[in-house]
Amino acid sequence: MTAGEDRQARRPVVAIVDYGIGNLRSAHKAIEKVGADARLTADTVEIEKADAVVLPGVGAFGACMRALHDSGLTAVVLDAAASGRPFLGICVGTQMLFDASDETPGVAGLGILPGVVRWLPPGVKRPQMQWNRLTITAADEQIFSRFDDEAWMYFVHSLHGAPEDAGDVIATVEYGGTINAAFRRGSVLATQFHPEKSAHDGLALLTSFVEGIGVG
Repeated sequence: MTAGEDRQARRPVVAIVDYGIGNLRSAHKAIEKVGADARLTADTVEIEKADAVVLPGVGAFGACMRALHDSGLTAVVLDAAASGRPFLGICVGTQMLFDASDETPGVAGLGILPGVVRWLPPGVKRPQMQWNRLTITAADEQIFSRFDDEAWMYFVHSLHGAPEDAGDVIATVEYGGTINAAFRRGSVLATQFHPEKSAHDGLALLTSFVEGIGVG
């Protein structure tokens, strides 16, 4: 095999940022399953060199932000999001990309998606813990290229992102009103749902994410 053929055959390296929160194995396994060389890592050099970066999150906004800062990985995450490499936030990892959250007033987010994370509307059960059907609002979004008429994703959340620019929203769901479910700003993709727990449709989305990663 020539050097050029070796580069073509190389699986894209996806760094899943391990900053000490929750069980991230499901995200790791799902991304590995759809063809990436997925690496669950807290190594700054490995994150810097990866072809793409994933920021997961479970639990509370404030606790996740504190864990990220305590891990010393905040700067490398910010650099990755600004680098132009594909970047994916999942669940609370998505919420961390915003400026702030109503869940933990006074705690700053990463400021990658301008806006604030708001509570789900009054009158609905919190958290939303169920499958829900996406309404795709960005018809040309590559990440949804494998979907036909509808896609069902699994949600576990009590808040959702409210970006300053409505154009950052690429999918919504209905839950006591219209809830923002997925976002795109440049190379940064973010999902409030858990694609790694969303069976066929979630794997289809992750496949599109991995297929969109350039390998140098």
